[in-house]
Amino acid sequence: MRITPNKMQKVLTNLFVKYKFTQEKATTLANTFTESTLDGVNSHGINRVPLFIEYIKKGVIKINSEAENVGTFGNIERWDGNLGPGIINATKCTNRAIELAKNHGMGMVALRNTNHWMRGGTYGKLAANANCISILFTNTQPNMPPWGGKDSRIGNNPFVVSIPRKKGNIVLDMAISQFAFGTINNYKLKGEKLPHFGGWDNNNQLSKDPEKILEKERGLPIGYWKGSALSMVLDMLATVLSAGNSTYEIGKKEIETGISQVFICIYPEIFGDNVLQDRLLDEIINFTHDVEVMQPENKIYYPGERSSQTRAKNLKEGIFVDETIWDKITRLESE
Repeated sequence: MRITPNKMQKVLTNLFVKYKFTQEKATTLANTFTESTLDGVNSHGINRVPLFIEYIKKGVIKINSEAENVGTFGNIERWDGNLGPGIINATKCTNRAIELAKNHGMGMVALRNTNHWMRGGTYGKLAANANCISILFTNTQPNMPPWGGKDSRIGNNPFVVSIPRKKGNIVLDMAISQFAFGTINNYKLKGEKLPHFGGWDNNNQLSKDPEKILEKERGLPIGYWKGSALSMVLDMLATVLSAGNSTYEIGKKEIETGISQVFICIYPEIFGDNVLQDRLLDEIINFTHDVEVMQPENKIYYPGERSSQTRAKNLKEGIFVDETIWDKITRLESE
């Protein structure tokens, strides 16, 4: 089924107000979930809302808590999320990193004790729209085996890079697993196999079956051993810079919470060569686009280009939503 953005925004805002969020926070949450779904990232948008409400009910997400500054070191700050909503905390910390960058050229906020930020690209877009480059990452619960191991010991630690550009911002948003687990759940909902191997089954064989991969949450790192190493380094950086929980500590909890995140912003306007920057970005994109494709149906995209096209289509036709998910949400709103 398809839903208009306004309808989704309204239903979600009412739902979050019902669960005792202030009108301002409810609007921010509803806007973030709607925007992600509008860009076609249902796995970290509308599909996550029922789980978000479940975590509120269980007390994992503290609705009245939010991130606060616990240490300033020039253009670097440490914040504590106090187990508040991940979207609210990440929005606040991104905005603070932007402010630091515009004051100092570069700014960093390291956040501990927060919850899932949903779609990491949300904050990359926020920075790019403020004319800042961003490098953002988070650790997670253990959901991938280190290369050569059987049991999950590393996280798929999403990594975001965004670059402002007049003709369309560049936004790289990727998990360190071959498929984000929200995406694997999407394939499970649709009853489809993954197009490529996404993790290991109970027989320690690489599998395209989402149910077999999700049974023990053993995802496949991107680049095999390289992705395994990158996951470990991102976990180390997020943990050390925030003085927060590592994937090891997060894994001790029944539910993923108390995670660590890093928000780095750079203000490129300090160089005073915006025209040159745009020309260099276009040069790279044009060179990449202008390549013979291996298959006629293939198309080359820069990071963020495809989601922009999906957004334009959804604005015109309405946002595609799984009926089962929407039914769960409308029932929660009317309970």
